[in-house]
Amino acid sequence: MDKTYYTVDQIADLLHIHPKTIQRYIREGKLPARKIGKSWRVSGHDLSRFTENAKASSARAENEAASSKDRVLVSAVADIPAEDREEATRVVNQLNAALNGKPPEYGRSAMHAQFLEAEGKVRVTLWGTARFAAEMMGFLSALTEGEEP
Repeated sequence: MDKTYYTVDQIADLLHIHPKTIQRYIREGKLPARKIGKSWRVSGHDLSRFTENAKASSARAENEAASSKDRVLVSAVADIPAEDREEATRVVNQLNAALNGKPPEYGRSAMHAQFLEAEGKVRVTLWGTARFAAEMMGFLSALTEGEEP
């Protein structure tokens, strides 16, 4: 049985990771550790298991990335009329709510919004899978149609 214990700084040096990241792994329970005095110590066995799990996770991520290369990613820009900052904020909050409530199967996505006061509009840029973009465009359509008389 391995009786070697490593400090957070030693692990950080070995793995070329910032010590705060190691502390976060310990705090989140990803890296088992014991408190000895005022500092955390990780057994050689636990460190070995952690690095093996990290390698397996990395290999899974690479496989997922390779399988997702054939997925279509799209970007779209929409200009939405907004008379003032309050209306622009309401529009952006509704879009953020839709973005945050999306199902995981829609994949990675991002949204950037800005209020162009001089032009009286909110410019929204969407990026993600085709399915995500289609859903967000449908939401935008419903949002803007609801505002028209």
